[in-house]
Amino acid sequence: MNIENKIKAMGLELPTPGTPPAGRAGAVQVGNILFVGGHTAGAEFKGKLGADITVERAYESAKDACLSCLADVKLAIGDLDRVKRVAKLLCMVNSTADFGQQPAVANGATDLLSELYGEAGAHARSAVGMASLPNGASIEIEMILEIAD
Repeated sequence: MNIENKIKAMGLELPTPGTPPAGRAGAVQVGNILFVGGHTAGAEFKGKLGADITVERAYESAKDACLSCLADVKLAIGDLDRVKRVAKLLCMVNSTADFGQQPAVANGATDLLSELYGEAGAHARSAVGMASLPNGASIEIEMILEIAD
């Protein structure tokens, strides 16, 4: 089953990619490496961990942000099945100073990529807390992928 069919079978869908501001791109390919810029979850997932959004809800927001990343991947390379390896995720979690469960939030994206890509979805990851994120987003995710020819 191809990746987009897996996404649909999970009851999920890729969002329509946004239009980045002038001078920026949602994703940039250099050789067989694709760098995907930061993507946040939808407006329904706003909030700061440790104050006004639960870990469970933010886990879902990480999946949503990851799907947004994948929408730009598809736009950049045409087919999500061309992803050979998920190499790295940077998960920035909007959280209070005393919140320490950033990895549990980031697991939403990690679990989604593992389910979609199997062993090729296993990746290096950073999950860090931020004092704030654009528009009150609960999470922002960047990706680095290896792309097949």
